[in-house]
Amino acid sequence: MDGWTDTWWQLTALANAVILIAYLAISFAIGRGLWQSSQWRKNPLGLATASIFFTCAVHHGSHTVHLLLPYLGGDMHAGTAMRMAFGMDFQAAGWDTVTAVLAVWYWTLRGRFPALVRGAALFEDLRLRQTAEADLRASEERYREIVETTSEGVVVLDSDGRIGYANDQFASMVGREASELSGAPMLEFVTTADRSVAAQALTEVRSRGATRVEVGLQAGAGRGGWVRITLTARIDDAGDPFGALAMVADVTEQKSIEAQLHQAQKLEAVGQLAGGLAHDFNNLLTVIDGYAALLIADADETTAGDLAMIRDAASRASTLTRQLLTFSRAQTARPQAVDVAELVARLEVLLRRLIREDVDLLVIPAAGPTPAHIDPGQLEQVLVNLVINARDAMPDGGTVTIGTDRVVRDDEDQVLIAVTDSGSGMTPEVAARVFEPFFTTKGPGQGTGLGLSTVYGIVTRAGGHVRVESWPDEGTRFDIHLPAAAMAADSVGETVAPQRLTQGTGTILLAEDDPAVRRLSQRILAAAGYKVLVGVDGEHALAVARGNPDIDLLVTDVIMPGMNGQQLADRLTAIRPGLPVILTSAYTRGVLTDTGDDRTVAFLDKPFTAAALTEKVRSVLDNRIDVTASPT
Repeated sequence: MDGWTDTWWQLTALANAVILIAYLAISFAIGRGLWQSSQWRKNPLGLATASIFFTCAVHHGSHTVHLLLPYLGGDMHAGTAMRMAFGMDFQAAGWDTVTAVLAVWYWTLRGRFPALVRGAALFEDLRLRQTAEADLRASEERYREIVETTSEGVVVLDSDGRIGYANDQFASMVGREASELSGAPMLEFVTTADRSVAAQALTEVRSRGATRVEVGLQAGAGRGGWVRITLTARIDDAGDPFGALAMVADVTEQKSIEAQLHQAQKLEAVGQLAGGLAHDFNNLLTVIDGYAALLIADADETTAGDLAMIRDAASRASTLTRQLLTFSRAQTARPQAVDVAELVARLEVLLRRLIREDVDLLVIPAAGPTPAHIDPGQLEQVLVNLVINARDAMPDGGTVTIGTDRVVRDDEDQVLIAVTDSGSGMTPEVAARVFEPFFTTKGPGQGTGLGLSTVYGIVTRAGGHVRVESWPDEGTRFDIHLPAAAMAADSVGETVAPQRLTQGTGTILLAEDDPAVRRLSQRILAAAGYKVLVGVDGEHALAVARGNPDIDLLVTDVIMPGMNGQQLADRLTAIRPGLPVILTSAYTRGVLTDTGDDRTVAFLDKPFTAAALTEKVRSVLDNRIDVTASPT
């Protein structure tokens, strides 16, 4: 019994020694963590934990010493008596053994749960916490980098709509430093006209969670313009909104393009209206001038003078109508030899009406003829666009100079038109883009960005080229180079002097839906010696043609109800190849196809004179005879 008892007490002493070592190790590990993290005085829970483990270690250390002391002295019976004296019974020894086993198990957990033995307390590992903080800082840095480099403005708003944070992009938009924006109301940077809309959006985002609005920014020293603000509600831990995140995108260019497209659509509508009015008006002018021309041959001197005044008024009205079509861009291109200097002189009165009183117009014509091959109406459109552009570049007044000359460039004869202004000029970057469609430096509603692109298109289609030179605060010069015509330019204007009708023979099919023009044209052609068959529209004219196989020429209006003049000509020439055609109109609405070099198809502008009609008919019929007789 004594031998077994001694063995048991020896095991108890060993168990207390193990507990002593475990508790000391845990106590020193916690204390070391507190010391290294400078939390010795800041973390009372960690300090208390280390103290508890240390006192437990001391307690078990004292047990170990008392249990081993008799063996160290060699008196086994005395040791037994001493142990009994200290109350060391089998129950206490059994509990110490269990505690030792638990201490060993606790110690083995340090590899799986390092926070138990390395940190400020049993619940926290400072190194894991430091790693997490480092990851958080890295994440915040990446987030800040994204926010600061994004093309959109980023603004964090509190519940009152004040700015808590704004990135540099938004600061640039409003012309302020980012550090100056903190605490400022967001609405302060919205234009007065749009503040109510922005305020409503800030209210809506609380209930809807997200909303979007387009408003104007105050220009200030920043870019200003239009922005699209996407608002997203900020939610606290309780799920309640307490502010908003605003993503601000600059949509100024997009809004400008939309405004330009809208303006272009309005111009297109105006052009359609102007073209329709011009068509009807030119029919009336044709009738007025035609009957006056027929009467003037048999009138006395006084009456002839009165009729000449009527024809002169009709001619001037025709010029106004042609200029109206120039503005509406509704004319069909019909290149011809045009004396450019004469055209500029004729257009000068209109150009002076386009510019303001504080803008002077100076025209410097060439010394000699300046014939160029181009559509005169489109050339007028080029000049009108350039003069309007020059006027807008001189808000405080100035001078627009139009010069014409005949020059030799690249071994070719060319006609030069130079339009110069003394306005604000352009930077090289702006000058490089002036011919781009929809590019404009004017404000919304002040320009479509199509004027100079139209100039470029007309000039290049005519075989010429355009060059721009500009200097900031010194003005701009546009040089238009056109191929010189091989023949002398025809006069741009129409004479009102009495003219004889050009006589001829043959059968003419006349298709005209306007009764007055139809009767006048029939009378003029009959007086010139032709047999005239009449169709009141395209379908009727086609039926008349089927019953008369000996038709020599078709004279048809282009714009007619149902079958238009182009369709009528196509149907008839398919039945009778080589049939010559004369198309008449002041406004074709784009229904004409390109006739190319087809010498059997001609065009006569309305309003036309009696002499012009008979001369054109005779020319086309003679050309048909030449074509028929020629083997080529």
